[in-house]
Amino acid sequence: MKGMLFGCAMVLASASISAQQTEAVVTYGFRNNGKESRGEQTLLIQGKRAAVGASGRQTEQQFLSYADKATFQLLQSKNGTFTLKKPFGEYIKPELLPGIDTVAGIPCKKAKAIIRSNTIEIWYTDALAIKGTPQISIAPGLGLILKIVRNGNSETFAKKIEYRKVTNEELKWPASWGKLVSEPAYQRQVIDSRYAIVPIFQSEQISWGNKIDNPQGYPLNATYHFAGGTVVLKKVNLPELKSGQRLFAELVQYSNGDAYDRTGSVFVVPTDKARSFLEGLEKGANVLPAFKGRNGKAYQGYVSTDDYNAPLEVMRFFTPFGVRHFNKQVQIEGYPWADSAVFKQDISDLAPRLQGDVYIGIYIGNYDKGGHKASLSFKYYPGYDGEGKPEPKKWVQPVFNSTNLMEMAGQEYATFFDQDSLTVTVNVPQGVKNLKLRYIATGHGGWGGGDEFNPKLNEIYVDGQRAYHFIPWREDCATYRLLNPASGNFGNGLSSSDLSRSNWCPGTLTLPTDIPLPQLTPGKHTIQVTIPLGKPEGGSFSFWNVSGVLIGDQE
Repeated sequence: MKGMLFGCAMVLASASISAQQTEAVVTYGFRNNGKESRGEQTLLIQGKRAAVGASGRQTEQQFLSYADKATFQLLQSKNGTFTLKKPFGEYIKPELLPGIDTVAGIPCKKAKAIIRSNTIEIWYTDALAIKGTPQISIAPGLGLILKIVRNGNSETFAKKIEYRKVTNEELKWPASWGKLVSEPAYQRQVIDSRYAIVPIFQSEQISWGNKIDNPQGYPLNATYHFAGGTVVLKKVNLPELKSGQRLFAELVQYSNGDAYDRTGSVFVVPTDKARSFLEGLEKGANVLPAFKGRNGKAYQGYVSTDDYNAPLEVMRFFTPFGVRHFNKQVQIEGYPWADSAVFKQDISDLAPRLQGDVYIGIYIGNYDKGGHKASLSFKYYPGYDGEGKPEPKKWVQPVFNSTNLMEMAGQEYATFFDQDSLTVTVNVPQGVKNLKLRYIATGHGGWGGGDEFNPKLNEIYVDGQRAYHFIPWREDCATYRLLNPASGNFGNGLSSSDLSRSNWCPGTLTLPTDIPLPQLTPGKHTIQVTIPLGKPEGGSFSFWNVSGVLIGDQE
């Protein structure tokens, strides 16, 4: 038959093959694009029971019971022991194809299945007493699967069959299955078992105008509220990121009364210099180092100096219009509003600043007593053995952050761009190379002429030379309509949340732009950011929240 793989030339090293023998160990190998790859898979068969040996990063045990005509997947995790029992009949039923091939003297039938848009070709025999499959999701009830080919190029094939007694110690058939759960519940447990989670905030209220009673000192894992309650802060102890690991931040947010789209930021307060942003949180924005713009205003805590580091922005996000709290108040047929906004981002580049004792905060600007609820966790995903070269040690230095995290406690909005650039001097230490600027920019000023709705050129200069320029802009905001039940609707059919904006949408992250700076060598340099700020209109004004972090390889 055209398109099928005939001629299964496999070498089966075994004792004399007998249809009556009921115990065996089958060893499988792997090929990709015709080339044999490392690793093996075992299938242990003991009468009507079989166990599939672990493969790759598999965290669970897998069994087949031919008496029950079902598979069993068992997971032992820190949360307990969970088992998924699934009848053979619930798996994709393969199409049996005509014809028989001989595989090293064993008559070999053929079948085919389409699983998740993948074409799976199967070679099997049902003439022997031994039964099993190296992949329990592929034809567990057919017989003994000798070979599986996925999409014509990924192959699992039997290398040898050893007919011998299989002991209970080898089979590891469990005395108890623990808790039997549904397939969705089991898959969630499997996924969660593969990585480590460090919870930081859990359903923390971020609001304005409620009573604040902060603990004394900064003990680990105590929650503090600042800036009228619009900033929450906690000192946590974080593990060191291991080679090959990836670190993600995940924030879940929903309205607890506030209907508007608000600027949000997850940030770290560096404390490795004589002064820190903690002083401002505790005593007010005016105690922070400031520069005076040509417009006469003082801008507090925006830039790093010799004795102060600006807050390091981990993640910039924007709350949607009233998700969850207003879902029932604004009902539209065919609009299944989301339950919450979920923001998840790879922050591995910042790992050197996210280990040991770290002050982590969340800011959501609002003037509502209910405000918002937010949960934050860090997730550590392991790398693969032998994956890539050893990663160089990173140098991470916050340079500027004009997001006024203390907006509700007097910290000035970044309105200086009308007459000034944002200028900062950095000192690159010896041994640091391959530098880049992790740059986040969003424009604000919510009226027709405001910078929220008008594209503006951002330019970054290094030592007086333009190093990078672009227009931060988002045209995909309508994609997130179902996150925004309280968004205003216009006569032309658009919603406010649909409108294009200066690098943000209600209910989205603003991802950093990585700007390569190969010209930065050890020593002092000047970095400038220029943006043509829109002019005020009445009581409305424009401003830009920009943050920059230098990241380099350290010898």
